[in-house]
Amino acid sequence: MPTSIQGIGLGLRRAYARELLATDRRIDWLEVTPENWVGFGGERARILHACAERWPLVSHSVSLSLGGPDPLDAPLLDSLEALRQQTDFAWWSDHLCYSSANGVHFQDLLPLPFSEEAVEHTASRIREAQQRVDAPLLVENISYYAHMPGGEFDDATFVRSVVERSGCGLLLDVNNVYVNAVNHGFAPRAFIDAMPLERVRQLHIAGHTRQDDGLIIDTHIGPIIDEVWDLYRYTLRRAGRLIPTLVEWDQDLPPLDEVLDELERARAHAHAALGVPEDAR
Repeated sequence: MPTSIQGIGLGLRRAYARELLATDRRIDWLEVTPENWVGFGGERARILHACAERWPLVSHSVSLSLGGPDPLDAPLLDSLEALRQQTDFAWWSDHLCYSSANGVHFQDLLPLPFSEEAVEHTASRIREAQQRVDAPLLVENISYYAHMPGGEFDDATFVRSVVERSGCGLLLDVNNVYVNAVNHGFAPRAFIDAMPLERVRQLHIAGHTRQDDGLIIDTHIGPIIDEVWDLYRYTLRRAGRLIPTLVEWDQDLPPLDEVLDELERARAHAHAALGVPEDAR
């Protein structure tokens, strides 16, 4: 059985992977992007094996295109099941979006129309994917910068409907909620209130980049701003539990210790939100 995932995690990035294995600072679990680690030999394989020996893992893929029109990527699903057998990861996740069509990969996560047809199409594909990998599947709410034509309801209703219709879990990206709320003019706490929080098994928090015109881009460049920390604390209070949380810092990487400092801040915010005494942290 996979080891229970608890606390604050970090994404496994090649830029600091060897240094990560040498640190004695607290990291509760790791998130692995399989497209960057599966199917490689040599040093990458050795690092992945060493990390799986030291920390519990979850998988977070970026290219399954769960809402897309093409058949699901069978080789990717096979590689995910192979990774599960190798590392016994606790769950796997991908994004509530489409990222390819007609055999073309866009190298981006594109929004789906917020429609009943898209809900049913995506939920059906999620159910199909869940049958291929022997671990729970979570879907992540994405950041987006335009609305697809054909929308019938809002983003929160779409996310909730897909999760409930498919029976999958939810990876709730708190930074994406904040980014979309600012860019599209809705209340971020109202989005959190609309989520099926009992189905949330993981959270993402991250930094972002605000352009001169006010548009926010989800760049995963830290540090995390106060408004996102506030929304993170609100989410945990609404859920009433410490949901396993990943700190995403993927670009303009500082020294590893600065990234790990951000994990410590996340742990402090989480414990403060839930009223955990200092001696129990």
